Order: sequence, then C-alpha cells, then structure tokens
Amino acid sequence: MAKMAISSIPAVIFGVLLNILDGLSYGMIMFPASGVFTSLGGMGVSLFFLSTVISQIVYTLGGSQFAGANGSMMIETVPFFHIIASTIEREIGQVHVREVIATTLVAYALSSLLTGLTFLLLGYLRLGVIIGFFPRHILVGCIGGVGVFLVLTGLTVSTRLPSDALDPPTWDTVRYLTRNIHTLGQWILPLVLAILMRVITSRWKHQLIFPTYFLVIPVVFYVIVIAAGLDLESLRGDGWLFDSAGTTAAGGWYEFYTYFDLGLIKWMPLWNTLPTQFALLFFNILHPPLNVPALSVSLNQDIDTNKELVGHGLSNLISGLLGSVPNYLVYVNTLMFYRVGGGSRVAGFMLALATLLILMIGTAPVAYIPVVVVGALIFALGIDLVKEALWDTRHRVSWTEYVTIVSIMVTMTVWDFVIGVLFGIVVSCIFFVVQNSRRRSIRACYSGNAAMSTVRRPAAHRAYIHEVSKQTRIIQLQGFLFFGTIVHVEEKLRSIVEDSNWRTDPVRFIIVDLTLVPGVDMSSAEAFVRVQRLLSAKGVLLVFCGVESESGVGKALANSRIFEEKGVEFFESLNDALEWTENEYLGTWFRLQRTESIPVAFHGRRREVDRFHDTPAGSPRERCLRDAANRTIAVELGSSGITPEPLNTLLKAFQSHDENDHDVLVRLSNYFTRLSLPPGHVLWDIGDTPDGLCIVESGVLRASYRFGSHSRVVGESMVSGSLAGELSGLSGLPRNARVAVERGAVVWWLRGEALRRLEREDAALAWTFVRMVLKAAQVDADVLLAALASR
Repeated sequence: MAKMAISSIPAVIFGVLLNILDGLSYGMIMFPASGVFTSLGGMGVSLFFLSTVISQIVYTLGGSQFAGANGSMMIETVPFFHIIASTIEREIGQVHVREVIATTLVAYALSSLLTGLTFLLLGYLRLGVIIGFFPRHILVGCIGGVGVFLVLTGLTVSTRLPSDALDPPTWDTVRYLTRNIHTLGQWILPLVLAILMRVITSRWKHQLIFPTYFLVIPVVFYVIVIAAGLDLESLRGDGWLFDSAGTTAAGGWYEFYTYFDLGLIKWMPLWNTLPTQFALLFFNILHPPLNVPALSVSLNQDIDTNKELVGHGLSNLISGLLGSVPNYLVYVNTLMFYRVGGGSRVAGFMLALATLLILMIGTAPVAYIPVVVVGALIFALGIDLVKEALWDTRHRVSWTEYVTIVSIMVTMTVWDFVIGVLFGIVVSCIFFVVQNSRRRSIRACYSGNAAMSTVRRPAAHRAYIHEVSKQTRIIQLQGFLFFGTIVHVEEKLRSIVEDSNWRTDPVRFIIVDLTLVPGVDMSSAEAFVRVQRLLSAKGVLLVFCGVESESGVGKALANSRIFEEKGVEFFESLNDALEWTENEYLGTWFRLQRTESIPVAFHGRRREVDRFHDTPAGSPRERCLRDAANRTIAVELGSSGITPEPLNTLLKAFQSHDENDHDVLVRLSNYFTRLSLPPGHVLWDIGDTPDGLCIVESGVLRASYRFGSHSRVVGESMVSGSLAGELSGLSGLPRNARVAVERGAVVWWLRGEALRRLEREDAALAWTFVRMVLKAAQVDADVLLAALASR
C-alpha cells in the first residue's frame, strides 16, 4: 500500500495542478462578473473545489468502475449558471443582495439535485444506452457555443468588463477593447499566451507541458514585477491582479453556507429558472454516456455505463444536498491521470485528499495570481472547444450537420444557451425530415410475372398465371414511413393506374410488401386510404402483405380503417399474397367459363370468393385473361375431354412432357391407388421413411420445409395435378418435408411396393415414368427457388 502511494505521488501532483487550473478558470467565472455577483469569484472557486472533492471521493469509494477516475465540476454548466443568476437578479432586484445570492445558490444546488436524480433513474432503469442515440452533432454545437462563451468570458475577465457587455458583442464593446494600449494589452497578452500554448502542445505531446506552461507564467510575471519594482496594489488597481475582496471569503471557504436561509430565498424567481434548469439538465445528461464509453475504449476496460450513471447520480445528489454544483467524470483528466501512473484507488483517494486540502486553504492565494494566467486559461479552453466544434468536424460530418453546429453556436452567442439548444433540436428535426424524405422508401417495384408463389401447380396453370400476372404490381417498401417519405410512395401508386398505357397494360392487383417497414405514422396510413379509393374506382385491388394485425404497422393501418374499405386484403407474407392472387386469376377465368373453380388455399385473411373486381366483359383485363387461358388451360381442357381417373390427373401432372402419350399414361394408371384424406391428416413428416409418391386429384396439400440448421420454415402448397414426395419416393431417402392435408383432398398414391412391381413388370415404362417425374420435379424446384430468391 505504501509503495503504491509513493508511486502515485507524481499523478496526484499532476491531478491537483489540473484541478487548480480548472478551478481558477471556471470557478472565478461561475457567477456573472457584474452587479450583485461582482465580488463572488472566490465563492465560485469554493463551490468548484467542493463539488470536485465530493465527486472524487464518491468515484474512488466505488462510484466508478475506473480505479483512477477523476471527478470535477461540470464546467459546461457555467453559461447556464449565468442565465440563472441574471434572471434571479433581474426579478429580485440588485438592492436585495443577500436574497439574490441566496436564491442563486439554491438554484445552483437544485441543478445538481435534478442532475443526480436523473442519472440515478437512468442508471437504475438501465437506460443509459438511450442517451447515446441523441444526435452527436447537436452536442458538438453546444460545446462550440460554450467555447465561444469562454472566449468572450476571457475578454471580460481580462479587461474587467461587465459579463453582459459581450452578450452579444456590440460595436461599443469593440471600441472599448481597442481604445488604448493598456486595454489592448490586457486581453491580447493572454490571448497570445493561449495561442502559443496550443502551438507548443501541437508539436510536443507530453502531458506535463500544459500545467508546466501555466506554472511558468506567474513565475515570469513576478520576476518582472520584482525586477521593475512594481507595486502589487497598483497592479491590482490596473486590473493585472484580482481584487482581494472578490477572491477572499471572509468566513473561509464555507462562507456561502451563511446564505442558505429560508427567509432569504425568493421562491417565485427560483421557479422561473426552471426552463433554464431543464435545458441545463438536458445538456448535463448527455456527457457521461459519451465520456464513459470513450474512456472505456481508451483504457481498454469493459465498463457498464449504467453503473457509472448510478455513481454520477450519487455524487451529484450529495453535491446538491451539500449546496454545491453538478459534477462528472472528466475524460481528459482521467486519461492523463492514468498515463502518469494514477490508475489505482489509492491514487484517486490521495487526489481527493489533496484537493480537499486546497479547498480548506481557501481562496485567499487567488488574489496573488495574475489575471493574465486565468485569462490565458479561459482563452485556451475556449479555443479548444471552438476548434473541436468547427475545425475537427469539417470533414467528419455532412453539410447539414455542420450547418446545425454553426447555427447552434451563433444562436447561443447572439441570444442564449437555452434558445441555442432548442434551436439545434428544431434544425436537426428539419434536416432529418428533409434528408429522409429524399431517401427512397420504395425498395423495388416489379410486375407479378417476375415472382410466383411456392404453390405446385399443373404446368398449364403455371403458364397461364405467368402470362396474366403482368396485371399484378408488387411494391416492396423499406424504412419508417412518415409524412416525408410517403409522398413518393403515393405518387408511385397513383402513377400505376394513371399511366397512359393503362388501356394496353391494365392492372388488377397492387401488392404492397411492408416486410421491411418497422413503422407507419398517421399521415402514411391516411395516404394509403386516399390511394385505395382511387384504386377502387379503377377496379384495382390493394393487397398488403408482410404485416401482422397485432404489430405496430398493422395497428397503425387498422386505426386508419383502411381494412374496412372494400377492395383491401392483407396477408402475413408476400408468398401468401402471391398465392392468393394466383388463385384469384384461376378462379376468375373458371367463373368466366362457368365451370367449377379449382381448389384454392388461403394463408392470410380468408374470404368467400365474391369479388367486386371481377372484370366486365370485353375489358382489357378480361381479354388478357381469356387470351392467356386460351393459349394454356383451354388447350389442356380441350385435349383431355372427359377422361376417367386417375388418367385425367396424370394428364394434368405430365401434360408438358414429351413422354406423356395416352398409352403410357393409361398403362401407368394401373399402378396407382386412390385415397381420400380429411383436413389435418399428416401424410408424412420430416425424416420419415418414404413409401412411394402421390399425385393430387383435388384439394390442397401443404408442405413445410426446414433447410439445414435454419429455424425459418418455408411453406409450399400443392393443388390438383401436383406431385408430392416424388424425389424421396424414387430415391428411398428420408422425407425432407412435412406434408399435411390443408383442404380435404383426393390423391392417387403410387406406393413403394407398386413402384417395385412396375420395375419388375415393365422396366422401360418404369424408366419413362422416372424421367417424367424428374422433369416435373426440376420445374417445381426451379419455381420454388425463384420464389424464395425474389423475397
């Protein structure tokens, strides 16, 4: 332990120097440098060190997972503190000095309490990650605004201007700053020293350069004073040293406690600071979730951000209860503290004791610190923050983000920080809407004949569907649909039915695939209602797919009452929607011929076949259906005539192959057995030993595939004329799918024993049959793979 303490001394000295420098630069400007607060610089330094000591002790005792964590007052709060203090002073009046100071101190402590409670809640509920979603460039703009504030504050501290003289800067202020050599020297000298320090640190990266530089400046100052025989009181009167009355607390460092008197606090002015308090809170809570992960990466430590938030909450609550200001873990100080050997709890505790000693000594020594040192510090920190916001981000952000950063900085400088934060949020929202409205929510738009369902159908039916499916349009959407992106979708849907080629290229179905859409706002849902009514007037059916009724998208659409409109369907998958439209094409043509429709399967919302959109006789859509059917299905019906079973079913299954002459199929029909199966009956399951194959005469079978180790199940329907179990039945390998009866079916079964008997009795016929089955299986496999690829 003793050895560790000795080895930590350099890091502790370095940490104390950083705290002293920060305490001088920020503590001295914690209150406005005018009016009631003119002489409260020393009190601000006390508040700074008290908050720093509290945070350092809490982090060292386990509040932080970083053993060498460095806590400090949250320095970005200073601009907000000025707004709070000025508001209270204006409402109470400068004549009530103690009341103004008491109410201001309570307001400062309240900001720490609010920050602590928020951090505790976020950490306890494990919501720290949510803050990381906040746009980083808004925070960068706010940091840049703080940088501008520090530069202006450096001018007021160096020249003893009132704090509101540069809020915002005016020509009178510029004339004052350039009125004579003395005034020019007061602010140009610290500015030059700050710039020189940054030039030096840009060339040499050692962490001791910064504190050493600012320790050398007062030494050089006093060497010049002694050599020239200058009087300190004269220098103090000329503004080169701080006024002792403004830096020394008569009652010690704890003098500010004498103002915590309920009789002095004015509650209405305190209440009126709440808007600024919440803006300050909003700004405060953004830092730890950004600093902690960055420090975790830099130090290669696995850190739980939520636990760090709990530690931040405790340190801020204690600070607020003790009348001090918000604090946090400082990324830069902690990183440098580790690099000089301070990565232990012993070093952290020693730093807390050393900082406490500085607090106990009080602020009297501040009266002998040259103003130029504090001015140079403030200028250096301000320049750093402005550089970080404007220069370092110039190639890392988009032009809209850069405009947002600049606009936030300008707004904070010309008006105030609260308006700047709100303005940044508004500008970001506007740019977000503009940018996302330019992104295309339409991932793909294609004709229905480019995609087919996984249903196994007779070749003639498949050829018919391929031709007529050009009357189907599929639009795949992506991303969140809101008022900025739905415009393009609505325009696209309207263009489909308002196309000049409508007469020659009509549309019957429009399928809107919402699989990749995570959400739909009210504007988008209502846009679909408007489009649907236009489509309904044109006799076009709107089909939604990729949406479940209980999902967010499904509820949003349901709330718009679009599903109550006539001519709207919805299904859970694109395959189900395609299957339904294909069945509708087949059913429509059979109804036009006044024949019995083929069996159809519905896997989404089921309705009776009573379609308002049945095409009027002689319309382009009807002509398209008739022409396609005459070239495909009608040929099958005309050639088959009245044919007994199972020959009729065999003709449907193999009609597109060369070997399907009548004699071959008649001879094959003797080997099949007829089975009538009820709904729900399982023909076989995955892994079962095969017993031949079957051909569907009527009804619907449903096959479910599971490929490899994937959990996704792919479904395939088989209707009249479809082969089932053909590959496993011929090869003898275990079944690769589960097949069940979805709608009462009649099948013709070629059992394993019958297949072997066929091979013994007529080997040539058996070989012909195998070739016919393999060709049919190849076509079905191609259709299935194409359907899956199109998803």
